[in-house]
Amino acid sequence: MELKVWVDGVQRIVCGVTEVTTCQEVVIALAQAIGRTGRYTLIEKWRDTERHLAPHENPIISLNKWGQYASDVQLILRRTGPSLSERPTSD
Repeated sequence: MELKVWVDGVQRIVCGVTEVTTCQEVVIALAQAIGRTGRYTLIEKWRDTERHLAPHENPIISLNKWGQYASDVQLILRRTGPSLSERPTSD
């Protein structure tokens, strides 16, 4: 199945997503595709409401819970911070 995720205002499609695919796996695939490091989270947005999806959650199952409103829900990849290697070290 294809999962549509907004990344920096551009809709990206992640292929091969199943009901057992986790948000963490989707985030890793997208971060590798855009060639950026850092910490990311998937956001489920419906109208003015946003919910952070946990790394172990399954985005397909989450979308299916919306029923008839599923097509109105956007998934957004949001950077939440630098990767461990990007953090400044103390001297």
